[in-house]
Amino acid sequence: MPLPPRRIQIAPSILSADFARLGDQVREAEAAGADMVHVDVMDGHFVPNITVGPLVVRALRPVTHLPLDVHLMIAQPERYIEDFARAGADFLTVHVETCPHLQRTLQQIREAGVRPAVSLNPATPLVLLEEVLAEVEMVLVMTVNPGFGGQKMIPATIAKVQRLRQMIAARGLACAIEVDGGINEQTIGEIVQAGADILVMGAAVFAHPEGIAAALRRYRALVEARQ
Repeated sequence: MPLPPRRIQIAPSILSADFARLGDQVREAEAAGADMVHVDVMDGHFVPNITVGPLVVRALRPVTHLPLDVHLMIAQPERYIEDFARAGADFLTVHVETCPHLQRTLQQIREAGVRPAVSLNPATPLVLLEEVLAEVEMVLVMTVNPGFGGQKMIPATIAKVQRLRQMIAARGLACAIEVDGGINEQTIGEIVQAGADILVMGAAVFAHPEGIAAALRRYRALVEARQ
């Protein structure tokens, strides 16, 4: 029998939200069918920008029932795992590039009661995942260089998503593929066909000219048309 189609999830990124109305916008996204809330944490060291910390995660936790998908684009993420776990993170994603003892950091995340995930920058090869792929619940493929929202997707990263899908299938694993960077009406179809399970969308949702709900309806329709 053929396998049932994957249900592609959409994770709006609050990086592009109006922080003066953050709670209301997250509620609106949830009501419109978002699957996760993506929280980009940047420290000004690993990436050239500074965003939010555990206090924002803590503030969001009572606002939404959706999983909080916290992406740690920071140096020495192991120092802050407990803080984000206590704040209410459901997923914690760390970068291969920032973790010299990656397996230990992933174990620390799981022991904190949070679902572990790992991310790769566009120029970082997939081979660095081979030893930990069975230990994560999600792999986040960056399709732009992290640090700022609103960038254009790097075309070569689409083939990277395809290769990752093949790696996961060859090992019989169930970890999800999340993709972040430059996903919009022009790119959403090819990234879904490449094998993405979770689509991180910032400005495409929160800055859509027709509003959050209309954006999510539009992207859901585009996803379903490509599955």
